[in-house]
Amino acid sequence: MLDIFEGLPIWVQVLFWAVLAITVSSLVSVVSLLVLASRFRNRVRGDVRRDPGGAVEQNFLWVFLVPALNEEVTIADSVARLRQVAATHAMFLVIDDGSEDRTGEILAGIDDPRLNVLTRTAPHAREGKAAALNAAYAHVRSALREDPALAKWDEDHVIVVVVDADGRLDPEAPRSAARHFHDGGIGGVQSLVRIYNRRGWLTWAQDVEFSSFGLVFQAGRAWWGTANMGGNGQFNRLSALASIDAGPGPWRDRLTEDQDLGVRLIQAGWAGVQDNSVAIDQQGLNSLRRLYRQRVRWAQGSWQALGLLRGTPRLRVPFLARVDSVYYLLTPALQLLTGFALVVSVVFAFLSGVPYRPSHWWILIFFMTLSFGPGVATLALRGGRWYSPFVALVLVIPYTAYSWIVFPVLAVGLFRQLSGRRSWAKTARETQGMDASGSAGTGTVGDTGGDRGTHRGREVTPP
Repeated sequence: MLDIFEGLPIWVQVLFWAVLAITVSSLVSVVSLLVLASRFRNRVRGDVRRDPGGAVEQNFLWVFLVPALNEEVTIADSVARLRQVAATHAMFLVIDDGSEDRTGEILAGIDDPRLNVLTRTAPHAREGKAAALNAAYAHVRSALREDPALAKWDEDHVIVVVVDADGRLDPEAPRSAARHFHDGGIGGVQSLVRIYNRRGWLTWAQDVEFSSFGLVFQAGRAWWGTANMGGNGQFNRLSALASIDAGPGPWRDRLTEDQDLGVRLIQAGWAGVQDNSVAIDQQGLNSLRRLYRQRVRWAQGSWQALGLLRGTPRLRVPFLARVDSVYYLLTPALQLLTGFALVVSVVFAFLSGVPYRPSHWWILIFFMTLSFGPGVATLALRGGRWYSPFVALVLVIPYTAYSWIVFPVLAVGLFRQLSGRRSWAKTARETQGMDASGSAGTGTVGDTGGDRGTHRGREVTPP
């Protein structure tokens, strides 16, 4: 085993040994989180059996925030589905962030007293999703103080739910989340994210990516209370958000503001959990070019998140959970180093004639296990059928090929971060019309998704 890289330049041997250590640690991490995810699922099932009724969702006020910038394609469908959510006390707050299309017109045609539209205009509009959410957060806190109908709710019993304009939240989500928020130490609950237009290879791979992250990584970390927030479908206790409000609001101007907020909540002493019993479906990208641009933005956000490492000593969690939190934040650096090693190996194979040939058969099995084992495990878990492991052996190859997009986007994201480039164009939506199962849906361009009328709730235009 010690001579597997013999004959290569010393710097290459050091690089390959470092990447081998990263790969082994990744496998250990996945296996550990799989075990913890299983324990977390069993604990949740046990809680449900002991208390079938669970915490009562009517003990909470559910405030749904929907950031909307030029969302005429999706906003009607999103609001229509929110109106079906099983929440006794609910407020729908759509943030029209300076839209220039028919977003405002469509919202004006929806007749529902629970719907509020927060209209942001220049020069305050289009300052990013974090700014839009902070404006909504300030509006909610102000309404709780000034509106007699809402004054009875204290911030511990107000749950802020972020739903992107393409989001389709499970109607039972509040009832399920209430079970977790019954514990006063829980500050955030993240729903399982799925892709509803998973009809092609690219959108299927995105669905695997999101669901595997929730079923394995998030569920495993939920055992420690360190599951992070994912933006779409996240539930946060208002008092938890207030505890990390450093001035303009709890959200900071980051390209991955959801990750930043979730980590800071955990570092502030709040627990974060994953709820895989309900899901939020969102739109996947069928264009590789648009997917690449989206992931470069996310990659740059993950480089920005390295600054959160300073807060890990404050974590009041078990030692292994603290190690995992550091590993999680270091992931972009570890992945980029792995990608660099892959490029080096290809260069040596083609330009220097170094063969991809193991000296022993067991080394081949060892590396195959390290390379494909985590993917097979997560794909099998996602399937949930007796034959899922066999299907996973077939699907792991195309999914692995898809996952390699992470290497170039991390490099480009790092370059953008170091060069100070922060500008981004909004990702275009596809026309609505298909539901999660591929059947005809109810939301199409121009369809309000609800009853037409003159009432549009309380509209607030900040100065």
